[in-house]
Amino acid sequence: MKNNRVICFGEVLWDVFPTHKVVGGAPLNVCFHTNNLGLKAQIISAIGNDSLGEELKTFLIQNNIATDFIHTNNVLSTSTVDIKLSENGNASYTIVEDVAWDALFINEDIVHAVTEADVLIFGSLACRSENNFEVLLHLIEKAQKRVFDVNLRAPFYQQHSIEKLLSKADIVKMNDDELDEIVGWYSLNGDLKHKMAFVIDKFNIETLIITAGEEGAYCIHDGTFLHQEGFRVEVKDTVGSGDSFLAALVYKMLNDKSWEECLQFACATGSLLATKSGGTHKVDENRIQEFMQKSN
Repeated sequence: MKNNRVICFGEVLWDVFPTHKVVGGAPLNVCFHTNNLGLKAQIISAIGNDSLGEELKTFLIQNNIATDFIHTNNVLSTSTVDIKLSENGNASYTIVEDVAWDALFINEDIVHAVTEADVLIFGSLACRSENNFEVLLHLIEKAQKRVFDVNLRAPFYQQHSIEKLLSKADIVKMNDDELDEIVGWYSLNGDLKHKMAFVIDKFNIETLIITAGEEGAYCIHDGTFLHQEGFRVEVKDTVGSGDSFLAALVYKMLNDKSWEECLQFACATGSLLATKSGGTHKVDENRIQEFMQKSN
């Protein structure tokens, strides 16, 4: 097993449910699950100089995630997101603005780490601030492999910034609703495969992955179209399922597995996490493999 290095960029926060709170943020969830699966992963982000920040940092340390690239902001507070769940477990989010991760910066150590890493993983929410967008663009130019986890959270994105990030990415993951929105910018119609091919061609993307809930996930890699059916589960909530999917996909990819195996393992991981509450419930490879065998 390789000891590959993954660097994630973006938000760390507390997901606040009606009855409790859990550590979250898409990049942090990806970092958590990637690290838990055995790849060395770190995250570039920020917390406030407050009790929520200290609690979040303690969580990272307890889960063997290095905090070297977590800046403490003495002015802005640690981020929180209020979450409401529908009857079928789908989540809606109220994201607080002007928080610590809105003001990220980098130093020589961070640039060096990104240069040496196998993969840089980034999303779009952290780019709601122009400062973060410029910082990320600088890091992208240093990265060996660039993975863009599209995360369209209105009103925190603009078409031009999403297009820029798509054009810089090697691998892109988004859900089917996000795909429809993006191709809608160009008044494109057609089936899912046609829409995916359009995005790949327009932005010169190496690999495009679309998650589609119960329908599983779709992938086009080097012109080959793949579909992995979904795993049927009783959903507790969908928070972090897409993030664990991406972590599992990157884990298998960096261990030189076929894209069919990457997609199957990722779908199983995301489905398994949906049976749990929150985005940072630990699911190891043995548990995922057992789940896949029972499902088959």
